[in-house]
Amino acid sequence: MLKVGLEVHGYINTKEKLFCSCKAEHGAKHSKPNINICPTCTAQPGAKPMAPNSEAVKKAIQIALILNCKINEKLPWQRKHYDWPDLPKGYQNTLSGPHAIPIGRTGNFEGIEITECHLEEDPAAWNPQTGEIDYNRSGSPLIEIVTEPNFTSSEQVIEWIKKLITTLDYIKAIDKKSGIKADVNVSITNGARIEMKNINSLKKIQKAIEYEFARQKKDKPKKQETRMFDETKGITKLMRTKEQSQDYRFISEPDLPSLIIEKSRITEIKKQIPETPKEKLDKLIKKYKIPEFNAKILTRKLEIVEFFEEIIEKAEPKLAVRWVTEELLSVLNYNKKELDEIDLKPEHFIELLKLIESRKITELKAKDILRGWKEKSASPKTKGHEQISGSEEIEKIVKKVIKENPKAVADYKNGEQKSLNFLIGQVMKLSNKRADYQASREIIQKRIKEGW
Repeated sequence: MLKVGLEVHGYINTKEKLFCSCKAEHGAKHSKPNINICPTCTAQPGAKPMAPNSEAVKKAIQIALILNCKINEKLPWQRKHYDWPDLPKGYQNTLSGPHAIPIGRTGNFEGIEITECHLEEDPAAWNPQTGEIDYNRSGSPLIEIVTEPNFTSSEQVIEWIKKLITTLDYIKAIDKKSGIKADVNVSITNGARIEMKNINSLKKIQKAIEYEFARQKKDKPKKQETRMFDETKGITKLMRTKEQSQDYRFISEPDLPSLIIEKSRITEIKKQIPETPKEKLDKLIKKYKIPEFNAKILTRKLEIVEFFEEIIEKAEPKLAVRWVTEELLSVLNYNKKELDEIDLKPEHFIELLKLIESRKITELKAKDILRGWKEKSASPKTKGHEQISGSEEIEKIVKKVIKENPKAVADYKNGEQKSLNFLIGQVMKLSNKRADYQASREIIQKRIKEGW
């Protein structure tokens, strides 16, 4: 039987590092190396850490609460020693270890037991090929979420991580642009546990689990190992035999006092946590009667579901669902933007829906207006957007289209249905997408039949 446990790491979304005031810019593609550094995060002689970043601590508590963990109130910092070029001090400051007390423990998220959830600092970025070290991310606050080995398939792991990422995005605790990394622990019945380090995508995690499960079934491991996943070959490779906690020589950190979390602070932070994706999903289905399929699309991102909740009270529900889940998301995806990156006012979107519902503008024109809101919205009630419904005005446009497109007219007469769509498209083009679609179709068919 397959057993999988996870150690999920994510960058906490803060402006500053954990123990200094340097900018926390982890994984930024366009950042120059070694510009967000100071004596503390590069471990210069005599440099001491500042008190822990209060925002990082707050968000770590939020994460632990979301995972239904028990919050501990007195947390001693530890030094975790190991000798790698990316760790200039020779140790990492962490709330993990055999004698440590994590921020949260014994939780449960989506049916998976959470062993613990703790805060620690990130090492630097080391390139073993060139030997170069970039200290920009050294000291950035990291959250580590450790699960029990409750997973029994790679598919279950991936679905759980997706739900975790979505939920953490709701509380804006994780820097989603930097993604997450996971150490994946895989074992089979009566076999030793194998840890695969630093896998940084869902696709790679799934492939690594499936490969390792197949490998262990052929040759059951007898001792613990740490392995890496070679994505080019789709295999795992031995890095070293698995370290035990004593190998890291954990000791209490003499330069940092224990972190004290008062019950009143925990209560206050708990009050500030927004509804979870599951709570939002239940509300959409039960309160607003939204079909589950559409509700799941709406709840994938907090900013989308909050936007929808602002408009649903003042718009026709079916129209609102379709225009948010299809048209709005299509515009955002095309422009590669998130909703919170554009200035889209809910009142403008409501106006647009009401214009469509009252047939004052065509859906084609509404789509045109929405595409123009890729930076900032404006009232769609601008003169010149009105739908043309009068047959006299549409007939003038149809007459011009038929006269200028004799081949399409002949093709339609010969049974080519797509030629009718072409002619309707020309009417829409000449009317700036304002002509009523159904009226245009009927007038074209009528006039061709009458031999206009």
